[in-house]
Amino acid sequence: MPTEYFEARERALLGERYEALYAAPSEKPARGVTVNRLRMTREEFCARVEFAVEPSPFCSMGLLVPDPTVKLGRHPYHHAGAFYSQEPSASAPAELLDVRPGHKVLDLCAAPGGKSSQLAAALGGEGLLVSNEYDSGRAVILRQNLERMGVPNALVLNETPERIAKALPGYFDRVLVDAPCSGEGMFRKEPQAMAQHNQGLVEHCAELGREILDAAAVCLTEGGLLVYSTCTFAPEEDEMQVGAFLERHPEFELLDCGVEYGCAGEKNRCGEFQYAVEKTRRIWPCNGGEGHFMARLRKNSRGEGEKDARLKPQKPAKTCKEWYAFAKQSFPTLAEMPVTLLDDMVLLAPPELPALKLHILRAGVLAGSVQKGRFVPAHHLFTAFGAQCTNREELTLNDERLAGWLRGEEIDAHAAQNGWCCVTVDGLPLGGGKVSGGRVKNHLPKALRNLG
Repeated sequence: MPTEYFEARERALLGERYEALYAAPSEKPARGVTVNRLRMTREEFCARVEFAVEPSPFCSMGLLVPDPTVKLGRHPYHHAGAFYSQEPSASAPAELLDVRPGHKVLDLCAAPGGKSSQLAAALGGEGLLVSNEYDSGRAVILRQNLERMGVPNALVLNETPERIAKALPGYFDRVLVDAPCSGEGMFRKEPQAMAQHNQGLVEHCAELGREILDAAAVCLTEGGLLVYSTCTFAPEEDEMQVGAFLERHPEFELLDCGVEYGCAGEKNRCGEFQYAVEKTRRIWPCNGGEGHFMARLRKNSRGEGEKDARLKPQKPAKTCKEWYAFAKQSFPTLAEMPVTLLDDMVLLAPPELPALKLHILRAGVLAGSVQKGRFVPAHHLFTAFGAQCTNREELTLNDERLAGWLRGEEIDAHAAQNGWCCVTVDGLPLGGGKVSGGRVKNHLPKALRNLG
């Protein structure tokens, strides 16, 4: 049951509409997946998977999974980064950003990575995605998820929004702020969110969202788009937050979200702020999602005192003979790519990456490392570029070797030759292995295996 504070507030705001808006179509939380366009189309995914799916109204790449018994996290296509398991309405905000290949995009509160993976797919490997998470533990999960999804052009940060704004003012074409919030839309999915909920939490999250939005405003270039979203219903974090932002930032214009799902934002939730709140969008439980609020804004001019970033380019790329020898044989299409050397690690960094004094967890693709004079490829190399590997062991969903591989076991080599190879399922990269004597030694990281 909702907290007394929450129910009293919502009944006062909604009146007799309360029961209807908070009535979910199902007693169980909605489940869905967002298909990764870097791997396949939604139509291809629907044709290949063996479990039932239905179109999602919230995202062009989204699907509903009606069967609650499907173990999405253990599915081979999950390991191969073909989809991200996501509460359906959570896929809505990223698509509102209208990201195009070549854009510079910032996801300011990115963990665990579902929305960032959508933004990366929209970039199609061109341009730059900066995915940031302030909490260090969640930032590691963000990095791992973007690796699984095969993202080649992401910069993963563990930073404060203020430091990013100071380092990269006016740099981004698109900014997403999926703000930390009181989580009222997660009550059914995460009972802990209900147990922790109170008015003080709402007020704290509203203040935190205000600070993050102000940093986001500085990061955005003129003409750029900002999408603000939460998974809560609290007016202080939603309609009132947007109204206060527009008052502080007259250089921004509120745009219509341009979607048909959900309902318009509500005037009686705006407090003292008067603006075209009907341009914002709410997703109620009755709409088929757990709950979301979204606002789409455009920056029409620089803010007072703002200057664009003056960035130094990265140091000239270095050569690494061990990487070059390996790539020439196993990844010839990558052999001429410039590399960044960090201690013994070899990185394939995005070409537009500037030199930054920020806490960087990953810049581009970790190709591998040089150990005792030999190049040893990393898991990330295979997830990002495995389809380009010249030596592959190709499995299918009904291959009896597949389950063993995902448990971390060696498998028989039917096609791959001696040396490093990419193991795939239906052409999708699962990771790397090393072939010797007709067997593929498994190099899938232990944390990613289907154990138990």
